[in-house]
Amino acid sequence: MRLLIVIPTFNEAQNIADLLHRIQRLLGNTLAPHILVVDDNSPDGTCDIVTDLTHDRYPGRISTLCRPAKMGLASAYVEGFRWGLAHEFDAIAEMDADFSHDPIYLPRMAAALKSRDFVVGSRYTSGGGVKGWRMWRRIVSRGGSLYARAILNLPIHDLTGGYNLWSRHVLETIGLDRICSDGYTFQIELKYRAVQRGFHGIEIPIVFEDRFAGHSKMSRRIVWEAVWRVWHLRLAGRRL
Repeated sequence: MRLLIVIPTFNEAQNIADLLHRIQRLLGNTLAPHILVVDDNSPDGTCDIVTDLTHDRYPGRISTLCRPAKMGLASAYVEGFRWGLAHEFDAIAEMDADFSHDPIYLPRMAAALKSRDFVVGSRYTSGGGVKGWRMWRRIVSRGGSLYARAILNLPIHDLTGGYNLWSRHVLETIGLDRICSDGYTFQIELKYRAVQRGFHGIEIPIVFEDRFAGHSKMSRRIVWEAVWRVWHLRLAGRRL
């Protein structure tokens, strides 16, 4: 299986080099993933750091898309997915750049994909959890998944999580050009579209640990978008 890991970045200079080294140490000789960093013109030089690593340490194992402006999380992932499909990868993973998503879980997720269409790295299934979050963040995240699950009638417990693995057939089929969400609602919409089209997923427990360095991208705007966008998805239904 040819595996691509898509990592969107904005001002992740404190994290990105260490994360790329960790992925290559853990997985370089087993899954042998290719990594695509999609950077939104980070002022802190994130893209330059990745470009230097690509040339000096990991030629042929890391690629970069250095975009001209801050264009958003959903846009970064969609562009990364399209890049992966164009380069004929069999499976494409989503991962944050801040060490919240430990790459140690990827071998188990890749094994699970052999019998499923997509895999969710789940904080809210048995064995999963979070570390380092304050109570309000736990309530927003867990409540957001419960809210979306109830309205959309989905069997997935962690709908807002961004540590996911997709078979190429799912991404070719769900209509990437019609994605209408940004922020954390993007993760809900991806899963909803997949289930609506008859694809089957599985949740693998992960422990999500709050970022080591830098600042969270969570905002009130993102939360409120999720509240109303879920109803938009429900009303659109199979027209998506």
